[in-house]
Amino acid sequence: MWTLPEASPTDSGAFDFWREERIGRGDTLSSLLSRMGVAAGDTREFLAVARDSQPLARLVPGRTVLARVTSGGQLLLFRYLASDETLVAVSRAGGAFKAQQHKVVLEPRMIMRSGKIQGSLFGATDAADVPDRIASEMAEAFSGDIDFHKDLRRGDHFSVVYEGFYFEGQLVRTGRLMAAEFVNQDKPHQAVYFKDAQGRDGYYTPDGQNMKRAFLKSPMPFTRISSGFSNARYHPVLREWRAHKGIDYAAPTGTPVRAVADAVVNFVGKRGGYGNLVLLNHQGNYSTAYGHLSRFGKGVKRGARISQGQVIGYVGATGLATGPHLHYEFRVAGLQKNPLALKLPTSYPLDARAKIQFAGMARPLLDRLELLRSTNLASLN
Repeated sequence: MWTLPEASPTDSGAFDFWREERIGRGDTLSSLLSRMGVAAGDTREFLAVARDSQPLARLVPGRTVLARVTSGGQLLLFRYLASDETLVAVSRAGGAFKAQQHKVVLEPRMIMRSGKIQGSLFGATDAADVPDRIASEMAEAFSGDIDFHKDLRRGDHFSVVYEGFYFEGQLVRTGRLMAAEFVNQDKPHQAVYFKDAQGRDGYYTPDGQNMKRAFLKSPMPFTRISSGFSNARYHPVLREWRAHKGIDYAAPTGTPVRAVADAVVNFVGKRGGYGNLVLLNHQGNYSTAYGHLSRFGKGVKRGARISQGQVIGYVGATGLATGPHLHYEFRVAGLQKNPLALKLPTSYPLDARAKIQFAGMARPLLDRLELLRSTNLASLN
């Protein structure tokens, strides 16, 4: 009987953790292993074995790979679900990598994890054995209430409930974050995933309030603000004091820029000091501008409808820019406003029927969070 290989316990005293990466267009095994922190030596050995595996030679964009990697960069095992029935697993056998391929039927389970903030969010989720993708979904779900750059405090704690898919008792891939609790500065926040009959989905509070804002706080998650909104700033190119009616986000050239809300494209092209610019019209009298782009997103043209979170361009240094960054403006009735100081509207509410469905689905997930909370409190006493 074919079985999944276990992770080899050969790491010399260092801790190890799960890494999960979504395959993008143009990704190679080498680029995926690099993002997961695999050392160069292990990458070379892995690629030599992977040449004989047809699924590994034809990565499918949108699918994910799961790996167990030590803090020193040693690859313990690698799993790729090439299709819903085909799994490729690569593990160490006698010091060398060995690849296996088999038809599988996956068993869904709910995974429950909790942890405490000692430093960074991702440091805490690594310690709790929570994949980065689930950590990112949790941060996104609570982004309207918590600034994960500035608001975290030592001792904050979290609990997550998420989907896991197993074969012969071993994790093959993770699914979606289903519920989470984050206690920030002694204030608890809870989120539960729900998808309504119209196919609209998102995270909601336990009483059914939509946690999604009509506008994202930032066009790029987890990015450093290099220059804020100001009525007087020294311009590094023009060498004069002038108003800075937007926010600059420092990021490498080619970093994706996302639309902060559903929109219709008003303008796409070159415009003066903005360089490559995209203007989006949103609901009501709101609009946003994205400047200094290196290039535009696929399908972004005047009159096109854009969804919240869709990539509309990529960071660059076109126009009056000293280095790669995004210049972002939020406008109300055509006037630039500071988006960090505005109270922006929330997204659509659940109707009466959807609220009944949500209540039935949310209860068992909230019970799991309560169990995790009770376990955490007991461990602290």
